[in-house]
Parts: sequence; structure tokens; C-alpha cells
Amino acid sequence: LTDLPGELLELILCCDVLGAADIGRVSCTCRRLREASSSHSGGSQGGETLMVLLVCVCRWPSLLKYYSHSDSVSWLEEYKARHNAGLEAQRIVASFSKRFFSEHVPCDGFSDIETLGCPSHFFEDELMCILNMEGRKGLTWKYYAKKILYFLRQQNILKNLKEYLQRPTERQSFLEGAVLIDQYCNPLSDICLKSVQAQVDDITDKVRKVLRTKNPRHPSLASKAGEVLIPEVELQRQVLDAMNCVLYEQLKYKGNELDYYNSLNSYIHQVLIRRTGIPISLSVLYLTIARQLGVKLEPVNFPSHFLLRWCQGKEGSTDIFDYTYIDAFGKGKQLTVKECEYLIGHHVTEEFYGVVTSKEVLQRMVGNLLNLGKRESTDQSYQLLRDSLDLYLAMYPDNVQHLMLQARLYFHLGIWPEKVLDILQHIQALDPSQHGAVGYLVQHTLEHIERRKEELGPEVKHRSDEKHKEVCFSIGLIMKHKRYGYNCVIYGWDPACMMGHEWIRNMNVHSLPHGPHQPFYNVLVEDGSCRYAAQENLEYNSEPREIPHPDIGRYFSEFTGVHYLANTELEIRYPEDLELTRATVQKIYSSGKE
Repeated sequence: LTDLPGELLELILCCDVLGAADIGRVSCTCRRLREASSSHSGGSQGGETLMVLLVCVCRWPSLLKYYSHSDSVSWLEEYKARHNAGLEAQRIVASFSKRFFSEHVPCDGFSDIETLGCPSHFFEDELMCILNMEGRKGLTWKYYAKKILYFLRQQNILKNLKEYLQRPTERQSFLEGAVLIDQYCNPLSDICLKSVQAQVDDITDKVRKVLRTKNPRHPSLASKAGEVLIPEVELQRQVLDAMNCVLYEQLKYKGNELDYYNSLNSYIHQVLIRRTGIPISLSVLYLTIARQLGVKLEPVNFPSHFLLRWCQGKEGSTDIFDYTYIDAFGKGKQLTVKECEYLIGHHVTEEFYGVVTSKEVLQRMVGNLLNLGKRESTDQSYQLLRDSLDLYLAMYPDNVQHLMLQARLYFHLGIWPEKVLDILQHIQALDPSQHGAVGYLVQHTLEHIERRKEELGPEVKHRSDEKHKEVCFSIGLIMKHKRYGYNCVIYGWDPACMMGHEWIRNMNVHSLPHGPHQPFYNVLVEDGSCRYAAQENLEYNSEPREIPHPDIGRYFSEFTGVHYLANTELEIRYPEDLELTRATVQKIYSSGKE
């Protein structure tokens, strides 16, 4: 290499296949090659900068989006900042399991993160590195990294939403508002306005192509189309016809009648992926495309079925009969006032035909998600209810009805009792007539806080205790329910059923041969639920596989391929189970192979 010309050496050293480690090794070989490594970056110091840059790019490639070619960056300082942020993120994630294993992360649990002394995007990047770790290890780290990232991104999105709401109405894009709601409810998904807008622009271009075949001189085909509204109704009609052709005939968009109450119908990025939605989400898409083509459509908060209106008379007319109403859910069908009433089956007053603001559109979108969250009593629906309440109260922070719902939700879930008291105090200040409901919740929340203070610590269960001799299965084993056939993993057990009489009666436990007087197991089920199963209903799973449960990392650190390893906190509570699990697995699966 040292015999080659400097220009050729530089060309070789800049080759894409060489990584930071390769450049570093070449640089350390001799003075000649060190100078070659540094030559195009301004001498020895420039070479060190080049190597630091290469290390940053190779180790943290996702960070490149935060820099532009014109930036003057001290890469050594950036490297140090990113490295320190990584260490801080790892320290906080490692502490969460010990601090919050036995309870939901409290509202002040993220206070360390809110006062970070490092750039938040570096901290988030380290959390993403933890989540993207390959293999089946680090499950507990991934579990808490996910919770922290969820919190951080939601806080940032809430700030963006509040900034959006403070803008003048004419600068509040309906599409941007829909994206903010989508982002808040799906903070771990890669959703951004730029990407969504690009997909909408692609549909708009398809509409222009159809429009060009019908009318090559249409004003919507001009380079600055969308900046100026088209005044002629007939030209507007041509745009809407072309839109219906592209959306509903070519791209096959449609209202989701078969699965109407699926929350995915409300998320704009999912509407674009699945090409289906509910009236309001399809209307936002339809309205956005129309406006980009110079046609002004307005949102109408029609009861039970969101619509758009298109002015056929004088602009700004208050006469509801001067408008044609468009049903984006119904393939862009154009309706009269009477047909709108036929659509919902009853007469409505004129006020329901009026235009609404972007904030009112977001309110209705969030209201739909709130209603979906109330429909079921599952972890997923509770999370949706919490997220939609956060969004609603960001828009209307003094709404007593939704504040009370939030307080009751947290109380029901047994989380954030201190925040419940704060919410109740705020409700009492806003509406003293709520003192009865507020007083009841305050009393029971204070009792909850006192009980938590009296807890002595984790209960430790030893297999060697005489009262546990009937317990056959152990923590981490992959089991199958004999009756219902679901796959699950054990994360806790009791020597006998510890549930109350009402639960025992409702679950018909007495009909079992051994009734409640047998060991019962806490299990995480593959469908995302947590259940309490009798020993006689469980059996070893002959084909053990990973259980895709959102809480798996709360209890386990690793999946070995045939069983789960308890994390430190769970092992403290069941100190003798790990060896038994290993022995059981060795006995069952090695004999099966033989």
C-alpha cells in the first residue's frame, strides 16, 4: 500500500466497503498511511475527525437525519454527547425494573428523563438501539425502554399539538391534525407528516393524470395549482369526478363497513395503507386532495356520519341549500339536504349542516377513539382510552366530564393515585357541585395510598415450604391450556386459589374435580391477556414457542428457545423456581427428542 500514489490511497480509503474500524487500523499502521487517511480532511486532526465521523455513522446511522451537509459539526463532541446519552439511557432503563416491578410506572417515575442533561434525540436513539437488539435476550430492558420511549414521544407530540392549536385557523392543516392524533396513539410507529403528505401528493398526481385526459387545459394542472381556488363550478366538478375515479375506482378506497369499530380506521397512515376508513378519516383525505387541486371543500360535523360540503352558490352563503354534500365514506357520492337526512334516517336542524373548525374536527376524531376505548375492558382498550383522554384534555383542559372520566380510569386501573388527587382537586375548583363524586374518589384514593405505604415488600415463595408441595409447575415454563388450547407462560403461582368468592363463583371453579383447593397459576397468554389458571387445566407444551405478550419483559429477561428465564425481580420472589424449570425442561424435551 505504501508504494501507491497518495491519490489512489485516498480513493481506496474512501471506499464504501471500509468501515470505521478498517480506517482506524490502516491509520495506526505507519506514518505514511496515517497521513493518507488524513490527507483529504486537513491533516492529522482532520483524519481523527474523519474517523470519529465514520464511527458515529457506523454505530448510530439513524442520527444522520439530524445533520445537513452545510452544518459545521465537531464530530468528537457529538460522539462524546451521544456516548454519554447512551450511558445515561442504559442507567435509567436498568433502574426501572427494580423501582417499578410491583406497580405501574408512577406519574413522577419519568422525572429523571424530563430533566436530562443531554440532547433528547441522542437519548431516544439509544432507546431504539435497545429495542432493536437482536436475539431473545434483554427482554426486560426492551420492556422498559419501550415504556420510556412511549412517554418521551407522547410528551413531544403533545407539545406539537398545543403549538398547532395556537396557530391561526387558516394555518391549521386538517391533515397535520390527523397525523398528530395518529402519532400520539402510535408513538412507537414511524409516522411523520412529511411521509403522509408525500403519499397524499402521489394520489394528487394520479388525479392530475386523469384530469389531463379529460381537460388538458384545466387550471389544476398548472404548476401552482392549489394556491389559487378554482372559481368555476364546472371545473371544480371535473376535479371531483377525477378524484372519485382515482380514489374509488383505481385505488379501491372504500368505507370499512365490515370492521367499522376498528381503531385503525381512525389513523390516517393506516387509512393510506389499508385504503379504508370511517367517514371522518376518509373526509380528511378527500378534503386535502381537493384543496391541493384548487377546490375548496369544508368539513360538516353531521351527526352519526361526517360529511363535506361543496358550495354551489355564492361563496360564504348561509343557506344550506346552496351546498352539495359529499360522502367520502360512500365513494364520494354527492347528496342533497334531503338525501343527507335519508343517510342517517331522521331529520336534523340547519345547525348540523354548518362548517366546523379544524379543532372541532380533531375533537370528533378523538371522541371516536374515546368511544372505542370504552367498548371493551382490555389492556389495549384502556391504553386507547388513556391516550384519547390525554388528547381531548390537551384541547379542552377544563372539561369536567372528561377530567372525571380520567380520574375514574386511573382509579379503576389502580395507577397514579397522586395524579388522581390532583385531577379531583382541579374538578372541585371548576365545578363545586361535583363534591359528592369527588369526595368518594378522594377517600378511596387516600386509602389506596395508605395501603401501598403499609406494604412490607415482595412476598417470597419457596418451593421447599411444606404448604407448596402440591405445586407442580414453575416460573418460565411454556404451558398449554387443556380446555381452551391457548399457549401461555407461567409468571406466578399460589398453592390454592387466592381469588374472592365472587370470582370463584363466576368462573365456576367448584365444577373442577379439585375445585379451588389446588395450585393456581398466573399466566401470560399469547393473545395478550393475563389469566389465572388451575393446575389441573394446564399441561406442558410439546412445541414451546415465544409468547407474544406485551408484558413478557416485565417478568422475564430471556427466552432460551424452550422456556423463559425470570428477571432479577421475579427471581427474588420465586428463588427456587429457576433450577426446577431447567430440570423440568431437561427432562421433558430431552426425552421427547430421544
